[in-house]
Amino acid sequence: MMTNLFSSFDPTTSFNLSLNWMSTFLGLLLIPSSYWLIPSRYNFIWIKIISTLHNEFKVLIGPKIKGSTLIFISLFSMILFNNFLGLFPYIFTSTSHMVLTLTLALPLWLSFMIYGWINHTMHMFAHLVPQGTPPALMSFMVLIETISNLIRPGTLAIRLSANMIAGHLLLTLLGNTGSTLGLITLNFLLITQILLLILESAVAIIQSYVFAILSTLYSSEVN
Repeated sequence: MMTNLFSSFDPTTSFNLSLNWMSTFLGLLLIPSSYWLIPSRYNFIWIKIISTLHNEFKVLIGPKIKGSTLIFISLFSMILFNNFLGLFPYIFTSTSHMVLTLTLALPLWLSFMIYGWINHTMHMFAHLVPQGTPPALMSFMVLIETISNLIRPGTLAIRLSANMIAGHLLLTLLGNTGSTLGLITLNFLLITQILLLILESAVAIIQSYVFAILSTLYSSEVN
């Protein structure tokens, strides 16, 4: 019996203990390769990506808090790895579930809010009313800004999970029709599946970047 929209994507295990979420920690197996004396091509590419992200995040956050880009680079790395893992057959896609995405978004947003309201209270109050707002609309703008601020963790979590599940759902639905098609139509289906897989690879990169960059922008607003 399917309990939710994502249950059809949950792989079954032969143990009494559900091992689905163990795929989230498979990235730890790649860490020892970074300690080799001579870095591999994989390490060179990854170091280049990290340095590019560091320079970009540093501009958004500013020089006030040193080392804070490490949080968002780690967040980007984790989401990117799990997004790509979901493209392989029979591997659990943890980022398509709200359990993981909301667990990442809610503590980040909550920590930013607590830090901002404790250390920069007047700045947070001033942020509720954009510059140049007419006096008659100030009360409405405070309400609108408050609501938009409160739904930020939900939009972060839903954006990531919805984009990941949409492509997987389309690939699954198209794949299930393969046994009923003719030879010519099946060739078109395979080409379509390959193109969708390339698109999903791009979505996996874009969504991890969007999640990390939005988290960076939210943190820069409280400083």
